[in-house]
Amino acid sequence: MNIINNHAGEFAALLTAFFWTITSLSFETAGRKIGTIAVNILRLVIGLIFLSIYSYIRRGLILPTDAAIDNWIWLALSGLVGFVFGDLFLFKSYTIIGSRFSMLIMTLVPPITAFFGFFIIGEKLTLFHALGMLLTFTGISMAIFGRKAKGEKLSLKLSPKGILYAIGGAIGQALGLVLSKLGLRDYDPFAATQIRIIAGIAGYTALVTILFRWGNVSRALRNREGMAFTTLGAFFGPFLGVSFSLIAVKYTEAGVASTIMALVPVFIIVPAVVLYKEKVTLAEMTGALVSVGGVALFFM
Repeated sequence: MNIINNHAGEFAALLTAFFWTITSLSFETAGRKIGTIAVNILRLVIGLIFLSIYSYIRRGLILPTDAAIDNWIWLALSGLVGFVFGDLFLFKSYTIIGSRFSMLIMTLVPPITAFFGFFIIGEKLTLFHALGMLLTFTGISMAIFGRKAKGEKLSLKLSPKGILYAIGGAIGQALGLVLSKLGLRDYDPFAATQIRIIAGIAGYTALVTILFRWGNVSRALRNREGMAFTTLGAFFGPFLGVSFSLIAVKYTEAGVASTIMALVPVFIIVPAVVLYKEKVTLAEMTGALVSVGGVALFFM
């Protein structure tokens, strides 16, 4: 119990990585069926419903009416940066290069988060944390990259547009995470997520209106399979995943939390084998073990 209490942020980050594995696979499928903008606004609305029900049961408040002005300002800004800017680019990359490669590029989030955390809120990382980040990155790279044939160089043929979209997603998520920590303070993480989602819905409402995409959203609502995957992704994403990511940054350094969350590309290996019958190489298995070793250093 002491380990859990002392490392609540790290454990929350591990759960976040698990939740985001499910949501990334769900939103990749949903995005291909009903479009990325429709998925984005609908998953936030569904996520807000989940959060509002939970908040009413747990806190007796449907909406975060007890939040201070500072909470609203920073968390709303975080929602616009993370959900609108970051996720719009990330979800677009899903449809171009797939969730597995998108999540690989999203491993840029930890160093970007550490950069923003250093300059915005003055966070520092220990030597063990730095070593853990290095091992985690190394393991993730081993798990994702490979040779097509013996003797060939490591290569990864991806669409430049898809790469740029994923990098945009990484920047948005990293900055949104740091802004969340500024707005969270001692406030309830689930209620804080409500504020972020409300801001995100407002941002997408404006975007859909400007782009005249309400017809696409209406058609998406009639696509049962697309809505099923959107709902599944919303439960594990905006509801559980984002909330636990705020718990993580509340109890540990933002750079540390985002590094552990970057294990998603490794976690995707298992569903890739079970659902898509992909073969796992020795390098991928070794990479998974190295990544776990890197995460272990965060608990020292």
